[in-house]
Amino acid sequence: MALSGSILVLRALGLGDLLTAVPALRALRAAYPDDRLVLAAPEPLRGLVASIEAVDELLPTPGLGALRWPGAAPRLAVNLHGRGPESIRDLLSAHPESLLTHRHPAYPGSAGPDWPTRLHEVDRWCRLLEYRGIATDRDALWLPAPPVPAPVSRAVVVHPGAAYPARRWPPERFARVARTLSAGGRPVVITGSRAEVPLANTVAAQAGLPPSAVYAGRTDLLELAALVAEAQLVICGDTGVGHLATAYGTPSVLLFGPTPPHTWGPPVTARHHIALWAGRTGDPHADRPDSGLLMVRPERVLTAAAEVLGKGAHHG
Repeated sequence: MALSGSILVLRALGLGDLLTAVPALRALRAAYPDDRLVLAAPEPLRGLVASIEAVDELLPTPGLGALRWPGAAPRLAVNLHGRGPESIRDLLSAHPESLLTHRHPAYPGSAGPDWPTRLHEVDRWCRLLEYRGIATDRDALWLPAPPVPAPVSRAVVVHPGAAYPARRWPPERFARVARTLSAGGRPVVITGSRAEVPLANTVAAQAGLPPSAVYAGRTDLLELAALVAEAQLVICGDTGVGHLATAYGTPSVLLFGPTPPHTWGPPVTARHHIALWAGRTGDPHADRPDSGLLMVRPERVLTAAAEVLGKGAHHG
């Protein structure tokens, strides 16, 4: 039996990226139960990383070029970040005994599978581990309840923000949906980051909601996670909050535009999530709302919301 050591995993990305890597992280934990599993990821994700119950240590790493590995060389380095070359270079700087990564022409000495296209993000990383003979469970996306109380329970969470303008449905459409659901007697809250407070305030004002309904900028990541875990419904775009809904089994209506749901959406077997997509792909990093995303109308979102709410309570 090989002596235990460290397993270094690079995933220095955002919330949704972390959550889609959960099955791979759990597979690594099961494959190397006696090793110290270290995840190089951004510090703000620490609370959620702990709840995955697969990672022994978070190595704060805000992005590519920022990995600083202390101590002895890891037994294995795993590239769950991207195809390279930068991510491969970062991991090789730790001088691992072995490297698991997709093949890249800049590093012909690092054998691995070819980078697959049009594959779901969860499947991409599970297939990488399977290349090394590691068994995976693509459905192991769940998270236990957050260790903090939810600011409000059984709310409809409307999250209008997204990392790039291409993925942001117009605020007036979110407001139309929020106003209709609130008028129907459902408690509606608007979430977002500190930077998204103006957007959240705009949506709330147009929806006729009081300032107390705006939780943007008032929650840390674990409190936001608790809010989603206790919600009756989440409505958002292609964002990390949508992946939180998947992780906690909270019904959701997800608005996809430039990126199709079959690459970043919830599992197709999860009936309490509805991913709306007009069928067009585009640039997910563009500086204006994607034309396909704009084809999704508020009426369609409200119909989907009624459908998932009609299916009943929480799916854990």
